[in-house]
Amino acid sequence: MNETTINMEPVIVSIEDVLDLHTFLPKEVPDLLEDYFSECISSNIFSVRIIHGKGKGILKKRVHGLLKKNPMVKSFKDAPPEDGGWGATLVELNR
Repeated sequence: MNETTINMEPVIVSIEDVLDLHTFLPKEVPDLLEDYFSECISSNIFSVRIIHGKGKGILKKRVHGLLKKNPMVKSFKDAPPEDGGWGATLVELNR
């Protein structure tokens, strides 16, 4: 029986005002948002657009549930059409 070793190198994500979740696994999202928001606040970024995609809305619901419980989040809302509409969420972080 062969064993496959998976090299799980950390993914380096540049901290900016947009976070695209398409490249992450759903199980990574809770820790990702927590870490990303901490780094944003440290970098004086207080408005973040999270791109979760449209699809069936499952990831969006999960993201919104996480945002509701996160003490770093001041508020959030669907992005306007020119910024992704219901496929993205605008988040305001506490200063």
